[in-house]
Amino acid sequence: MARLEDVAREAGVSASTASRALSRPDMVAAATLDRVRSAAERLGFRANPAARALITGRTGFLAMVVPDLENPFYAASIAGAEELAKEGDRRLLIAVTDGSAEREAAAVRDLEERVDGFALLSPVSGAAELKALHGRKPVVVINRKVGGLTSFTVDTPGGLARVYDRLVELGHTDVAYLAGPPGSWMDVRRRATLAEHAGRPGLRVRVCGPVRPKFTEGAAATAELLATGCTAVLAYNSLLLLGVMFELGRRGVRVPEDVSVAAADDMAFAGLPGAPITAVGAPAADLGRHAVRALIEMIAGGPDARRPPGRTLPTTVTLTGTLAPPAAR
Repeated sequence: MARLEDVAREAGVSASTASRALSRPDMVAAATLDRVRSAAERLGFRANPAARALITGRTGFLAMVVPDLENPFYAASIAGAEELAKEGDRRLLIAVTDGSAEREAAAVRDLEERVDGFALLSPVSGAAELKALHGRKPVVVINRKVGGLTSFTVDTPGGLARVYDRLVELGHTDVAYLAGPPGSWMDVRRRATLAEHAGRPGLRVRVCGPVRPKFTEGAAATAELLATGCTAVLAYNSLLLLGVMFELGRRGVRVPEDVSVAAADDMAFAGLPGAPITAVGAPAADLGRHAVRALIEMIAGGPDARRPPGRTLPTTVTLTGTLAPPAAR
Protein backbone atom coordinates (compact mmCIF):
# COMPACT_ATOMS: atom_id res chain seq x y z
CA MET A 1 0.00 0.00 0.00
CA ALA A 2 1.38 3.41 -0.98
CA ARG A 3 2.42 5.79 1.80
CA LEU A 4 2.49 9.57 1.91
CA GLU A 5 6.26 9.46 1.55
CA ASP A 6 5.87 7.48 -1.69
CA VAL A 7 3.51 10.12 -3.09
CA ALA A 8 5.93 12.91 -2.13
CA ARG A 9 8.84 11.11 -3.81
CA GLU A 10 6.79 10.46 -6.96
CA ALA A 11 5.69 14.10 -7.15
CA GLY A 12 9.13 15.47 -6.36
CA VAL A 13 8.07 17.38 -3.25
CA SER A 14 8.61 17.08 0.48
CA ALA A 15 6.32 14.93 2.61
CA SER A 16 4.99 18.04 4.35
CA THR A 17 4.09 19.63 1.00
CA ALA A 18 2.37 16.44 -0.13
CA SER A 19 0.43 16.41 3.16
CA ARG A 20 -0.71 20.00 2.68
CA ALA A 21 -1.72 19.33 -0.92
CA LEU A 22 -3.93 16.43 0.13
CA SER A 23 -5.37 17.98 3.29
CA ARG A 24 -5.32 21.74 2.56
CA PRO A 25 -5.25 22.12 -1.24
CA ASP A 26 -5.89 25.86 -0.89
CA MET A 27 -2.43 26.28 0.68
CA VAL A 28 -0.30 25.02 -2.23
CA ALA A 29 0.34 26.23 -5.76
CA ALA A 30 -1.92 24.85 -8.48
CA ALA A 31 0.97 23.16 -10.34
CA THR A 32 2.17 21.46 -7.14
CA LEU A 33 -1.36 20.35 -6.32
CA ASP A 34 -1.72 18.78 -9.76
CA ARG A 35 1.59 16.88 -9.40
CA VAL A 36 0.69 15.55 -5.95
CA ARG A 37 -2.81 14.50 -6.96
CA SER A 38 -1.52 12.81 -10.11
CA ALA A 39 1.12 10.95 -8.11
CA ALA A 40 -1.45 9.86 -5.52
CA GLU A 41 -3.73 8.58 -8.27
CA ARG A 42 -0.94 6.65 -10.02
CA LEU A 43 0.12 5.02 -6.76
CA GLY A 44 -3.43 4.36 -5.56
CA PHE A 45 -2.84 6.43 -2.41
CA ARG A 46 -5.82 7.33 -0.22
CA ALA A 47 -5.41 9.68 2.72
CA ASN A 48 -6.59 8.35 6.08
CA PRO A 49 -9.46 10.66 7.15
CA ALA A 50 -8.80 10.09 10.85
CA ALA A 51 -5.12 10.94 10.48
CA ARG A 52 -5.92 14.03 8.43
CA ALA A 53 -8.40 15.18 11.07
CA LEU A 54 -5.77 14.86 13.79
CA ILE A 55 -3.28 16.93 11.80
CA THR A 56 -5.55 19.62 10.35
CA GLY A 57 -8.62 19.52 12.58
CA ARG A 58 -10.64 18.77 9.44
CA THR A 59 -12.05 15.52 8.15
CA GLY A 60 -12.50 16.39 4.47
CA PHE A 61 -16.16 15.33 4.71
CA LEU A 62 -19.22 17.54 4.22
CA ALA A 63 -22.75 16.55 5.20
CA MET A 64 -25.80 17.17 3.05
CA VAL A 65 -29.04 16.66 4.94
CA VAL A 66 -32.04 16.12 2.63
CA PRO A 67 -35.74 15.29 3.07
CA ASP A 68 -35.71 12.37 0.60
CA LEU A 69 -33.97 10.91 -2.45
CA GLU A 70 -37.09 10.43 -4.61
CA ASN A 71 -37.73 14.10 -5.35
CA PRO A 72 -35.78 14.85 -8.57
CA PHE A 73 -35.24 18.46 -7.42
CA TYR A 74 -33.35 17.16 -4.38
CA ALA A 75 -31.49 14.57 -6.45
CA ALA A 76 -30.25 17.26 -8.86
CA SER A 77 -29.15 19.46 -5.95
CA ILE A 78 -27.21 16.54 -4.47
CA ALA A 79 -25.56 15.84 -7.83
CA GLY A 80 -24.42 19.46 -8.14
CA ALA A 81 -23.12 19.45 -4.58
CA GLU A 82 -21.25 16.18 -5.13
CA GLU A 83 -19.63 17.53 -8.29
CA LEU A 84 -18.32 20.65 -6.54
CA ALA A 85 -17.22 18.72 -3.45
CA LYS A 86 -15.17 16.34 -5.59
CA GLU A 87 -13.48 19.26 -7.34
CA GLY A 88 -12.52 20.62 -3.92
CA ASP A 89 -11.15 17.22 -2.83
CA ARG A 90 -14.00 16.76 -0.35
CA ARG A 91 -16.41 13.89 0.16
CA LEU A 92 -20.15 14.30 0.63
CA LEU A 93 -22.13 12.33 3.22
CA ILE A 94 -25.91 12.19 2.64
CA ALA A 95 -28.45 11.95 5.46
CA VAL A 96 -32.16 11.47 4.68
CA THR A 97 -34.75 12.81 7.11
CA ASP A 98 -38.14 12.17 5.42
CA GLY A 99 -38.96 15.80 6.26
CA SER A 100 -38.99 15.09 10.00
CA ALA A 101 -37.56 17.69 12.39
CA GLU A 102 -36.68 14.91 14.84
CA ARG A 103 -34.78 12.89 12.23
CA GLU A 104 -33.10 16.05 10.99
CA ALA A 105 -31.85 16.87 14.49
CA ALA A 106 -30.69 13.26 14.98
CA ALA A 107 -28.78 13.32 11.68
CA VAL A 108 -26.99 16.51 12.71
CA ARG A 109 -26.05 15.01 16.09
CA ASP A 110 -24.74 11.82 14.49
CA LEU A 111 -22.63 13.64 11.88
CA GLU A 112 -21.42 16.72 13.72
CA GLU A 113 -18.11 15.23 14.87
CA ARG A 114 -17.48 13.52 11.54
CA VAL A 115 -17.83 16.42 9.10
CA ASP A 116 -16.42 19.90 8.55
CA GLY A 117 -19.74 21.53 7.70
CA PHE A 118 -23.40 21.08 6.76
CA ALA A 119 -25.46 21.84 3.65
CA LEU A 120 -29.09 21.61 4.75
CA LEU A 121 -31.60 21.13 1.92
CA SER A 122 -35.14 22.33 2.75
CA PRO A 123 -34.54 22.00 6.51
CA VAL A 124 -37.56 22.00 8.82
CA SER A 125 -35.75 22.72 12.09
CA GLY A 126 -36.32 26.09 13.72
CA ALA A 127 -34.13 29.06 12.86
CA ALA A 128 -32.71 29.12 16.39
CA GLU A 129 -31.55 25.50 16.11
CA LEU A 130 -29.94 26.11 12.72
CA LYS A 131 -28.11 29.20 13.98
CA ALA A 132 -26.90 27.29 17.04
CA LEU A 133 -25.51 24.58 14.75
CA HIS A 134 -23.73 27.25 12.72
CA GLY A 135 -22.07 28.39 15.92
CA ARG A 136 -20.44 24.96 16.12
CA LYS A 137 -19.92 24.05 12.44
CA PRO A 138 -20.29 26.02 9.18
CA VAL A 139 -23.82 25.77 7.79
CA VAL A 140 -25.33 26.62 4.41
CA VAL A 141 -29.10 26.45 3.88
CA ILE A 142 -30.64 25.45 0.53
CA ASN A 143 -34.23 26.11 -0.59
CA ARG A 144 -34.97 28.20 2.51
CA LYS A 145 -33.83 31.54 3.87
CA VAL A 146 -32.67 31.89 7.47
CA GLY A 147 -31.50 35.25 8.77
CA GLY A 148 -27.82 35.23 9.70
CA LEU A 149 -27.03 32.13 7.61
CA THR A 150 -25.83 31.80 4.02
CA SER A 151 -28.90 30.70 2.08
CA PHE A 152 -29.47 29.74 -1.55
CA THR A 153 -32.96 29.58 -3.06
CA VAL A 154 -34.62 29.52 -6.47
CA ASP A 155 -37.34 32.00 -7.41
CA THR A 156 -39.99 29.35 -8.04
CA PRO A 157 -42.71 31.54 -6.47
CA GLY A 158 -42.05 34.20 -9.12
CA GLY A 159 -42.01 31.59 -11.88
CA LEU A 160 -45.27 30.06 -10.68
CA ALA A 161 -46.83 33.53 -10.62
CA ARG A 162 -45.92 33.98 -14.29
CA VAL A 163 -47.77 30.74 -15.10
CA TYR A 164 -50.77 31.90 -13.07
CA ASP A 165 -50.85 35.25 -14.86
CA ARG A 166 -50.88 33.38 -18.18
CA LEU A 167 -53.86 31.32 -16.98
CA VAL A 168 -55.69 34.54 -16.13
CA GLU A 169 -54.91 35.87 -19.62
CA LEU A 170 -56.48 32.71 -21.04
CA GLY A 171 -59.65 33.33 -19.02
CA HIS A 172 -59.21 31.14 -15.95
CA THR A 173 -60.70 32.54 -12.76
CA ASP A 174 -60.73 29.43 -10.54
CA VAL A 175 -57.31 27.80 -10.15
CA ALA A 176 -56.29 25.08 -7.68
CA TYR A 177 -52.84 24.88 -6.11
CA LEU A 178 -51.73 21.47 -4.84
CA ALA A 179 -49.49 22.33 -1.90
CA GLY A 180 -46.89 20.42 0.00
CA PRO A 181 -45.12 19.20 1.96
CA PRO A 182 -46.26 20.18 5.47
CA GLY A 183 -43.91 22.70 7.06
CA SER A 184 -42.25 23.68 3.78
CA TRP A 185 -40.79 27.20 3.90
CA MET A 186 -40.87 27.42 0.10
CA ASP A 187 -44.48 26.26 -0.12
CA VAL A 188 -45.55 29.13 2.15
CA ARG A 189 -43.84 31.60 -0.23
CA ARG A 190 -45.52 30.07 -3.27
CA ARG A 191 -48.96 30.26 -1.66
CA ALA A 192 -48.39 33.88 -0.64
CA THR A 193 -47.25 34.88 -4.13
CA LEU A 194 -50.22 33.17 -5.78
CA ALA A 195 -52.61 34.81 -3.31
CA GLU A 196 -51.11 38.21 -4.14
CA HIS A 197 -51.55 37.68 -7.88
CA ALA A 198 -55.11 36.42 -7.33
CA GLY A 199 -56.00 39.48 -5.27
CA ARG A 200 -58.20 40.90 -8.01
CA PRO A 201 -62.01 40.82 -8.33
CA GLY A 202 -63.33 37.56 -9.70
CA LEU A 203 -60.11 35.55 -9.22
CA ARG A 204 -59.58 32.73 -6.77
CA VAL A 205 -56.81 30.28 -5.92
CA ARG A 206 -57.99 27.24 -3.97
CA VAL A 207 -55.28 25.49 -1.94
CA CYS A 208 -55.49 21.71 -1.66
CA GLY A 209 -53.20 19.70 0.60
CA PRO A 210 -50.57 19.93 1.95
CA VAL A 211 -49.22 16.63 0.65
CA ARG A 212 -45.78 15.06 0.34
CA PRO A 213 -44.20 15.72 -3.08
CA LYS A 214 -44.66 12.20 -4.47
CA PHE A 215 -46.37 10.74 -7.54
CA THR A 216 -48.82 8.67 -5.47
CA GLU A 217 -49.79 11.70 -3.38
CA GLY A 218 -50.60 13.66 -6.52
CA ALA A 219 -52.79 10.86 -7.83
CA ALA A 220 -54.57 10.55 -4.48
CA ALA A 221 -55.25 14.31 -4.32
CA THR A 222 -56.86 14.49 -7.78
CA ALA A 223 -60.40 13.82 -6.55
CA GLU A 224 -60.10 16.75 -4.12
CA LEU A 225 -58.76 18.98 -6.90
CA LEU A 226 -61.64 18.11 -9.23
CA ALA A 227 -64.18 18.66 -6.46
CA THR A 228 -63.16 22.32 -6.28
CA GLY A 229 -64.54 22.90 -9.77
CA CYS A 230 -61.23 24.44 -10.83
CA THR A 231 -60.34 24.79 -14.49
CA ALA A 232 -56.56 24.68 -13.91
CA VAL A 233 -54.16 22.97 -11.52
CA LEU A 234 -50.75 24.23 -10.35
CA ALA A 235 -48.68 21.64 -8.51
CA TYR A 236 -45.95 22.14 -5.89
CA ASN A 237 -43.60 19.91 -7.86
CA SER A 238 -43.37 17.86 -11.03
CA LEU A 239 -43.78 14.47 -9.34
CA LEU A 240 -47.10 15.60 -7.89
CA LEU A 241 -48.25 16.84 -11.28
CA LEU A 242 -47.35 13.56 -12.97
CA GLY A 243 -49.52 11.79 -10.39
CA VAL A 244 -52.38 14.23 -11.04
CA MET A 245 -52.11 13.78 -14.81
CA PHE A 246 -52.10 9.99 -14.45
CA GLU A 247 -55.28 10.08 -12.40
CA LEU A 248 -56.93 12.64 -14.70
CA GLY A 249 -56.28 10.30 -17.63
CA ARG A 250 -57.68 7.35 -15.69
CA ARG A 251 -60.86 9.35 -15.02
CA GLY A 252 -61.20 10.48 -18.64
CA VAL A 253 -60.44 14.12 -17.84
CA ARG A 254 -58.50 15.67 -20.72
CA VAL A 255 -55.48 18.00 -20.53
CA PRO A 256 -55.80 20.82 -21.49
CA GLU A 257 -59.31 20.58 -22.97
CA ASP A 258 -60.92 20.00 -19.56
CA VAL A 259 -58.19 21.10 -17.15
CA SER A 260 -54.99 23.08 -17.71
CA VAL A 261 -51.96 21.96 -15.68
CA ALA A 262 -48.49 23.21 -14.71
CA ALA A 263 -45.80 22.50 -12.10
CA ALA A 264 -43.43 24.65 -10.04
CA ASP A 265 -40.42 22.67 -11.32
CA ASP A 266 -39.60 20.64 -14.41
CA MET A 267 -37.27 18.04 -12.91
CA ALA A 268 -39.45 14.93 -13.36
CA PHE A 269 -40.34 15.82 -16.95
CA ALA A 270 -36.82 15.51 -18.38
CA GLY A 271 -36.71 12.91 -21.12
CA LEU A 272 -40.44 12.18 -21.08
CA PRO A 273 -41.89 11.36 -24.51
CA GLY A 274 -44.70 13.41 -25.96
CA ALA A 275 -45.55 17.09 -25.79
CA PRO A 276 -43.76 19.16 -23.11
CA ILE A 277 -45.58 20.13 -19.92
CA THR A 278 -45.81 23.71 -18.69
CA ALA A 279 -43.37 24.15 -15.81
CA VAL A 280 -40.97 26.45 -14.03
CA GLY A 281 -37.36 25.64 -14.89
CA ALA A 282 -35.42 25.49 -11.63
CA PRO A 283 -31.57 25.23 -11.65
CA ALA A 284 -31.44 22.72 -8.80
CA ALA A 285 -27.92 21.47 -9.55
CA ASP A 286 -26.63 25.04 -9.37
CA LEU A 287 -28.09 25.30 -5.87
CA GLY A 288 -25.94 22.38 -4.75
CA ARG A 289 -22.83 23.81 -6.39
CA HIS A 290 -23.29 27.25 -4.84
CA ALA A 291 -23.91 25.75 -1.41
CA VAL A 292 -20.79 23.58 -1.39
CA ARG A 293 -18.63 26.37 -2.78
CA ALA A 294 -19.76 28.67 0.03
CA LEU A 295 -19.28 25.91 2.60
CA ILE A 296 -15.71 25.21 1.47
CA GLU A 297 -14.99 28.95 1.61
CA MET A 298 -16.25 29.16 5.19
CA ILE A 299 -14.28 26.10 6.27
CA ALA A 300 -11.07 27.44 4.73
CA GLY A 301 -11.55 30.85 6.32
CA GLY A 302 -12.12 29.58 9.86
CA PRO A 303 -14.60 30.84 12.45
CA ASP A 304 -13.65 34.51 12.03
CA ALA A 305 -14.07 34.56 8.23
CA ARG A 306 -16.71 36.74 6.62
CA ARG A 307 -19.86 34.77 5.88
CA PRO A 308 -20.30 34.32 2.11
CA PRO A 309 -23.44 35.98 0.74
CA GLY A 310 -26.32 33.83 -0.38
CA ARG A 311 -28.48 34.47 -3.41
CA THR A 312 -31.77 33.67 -5.11
CA LEU A 313 -31.31 32.01 -8.50
CA PRO A 314 -33.63 33.02 -11.36
CA THR A 315 -35.99 30.61 -13.07
CA THR A 316 -37.19 30.10 -16.62
CA VAL A 317 -40.82 29.43 -17.49
CA THR A 318 -41.87 27.16 -20.34
CA LEU A 319 -45.49 27.77 -21.40
CA THR A 320 -46.75 24.86 -23.49
CA GLY A 321 -49.89 23.25 -24.78
CA THR A 322 -50.94 22.03 -21.34
CA LEU A 323 -52.46 25.50 -20.85
CA ALA A 324 -55.63 26.41 -22.75
CA PRO A 325 -58.72 28.58 -22.26
CA PRO A 326 -61.11 27.10 -19.67
CA ALA A 327 -63.86 24.78 -20.79
CA ALA A 328 -67.32 25.08 -19.28
CA ARG A 329 -67.52 22.62 -16.39
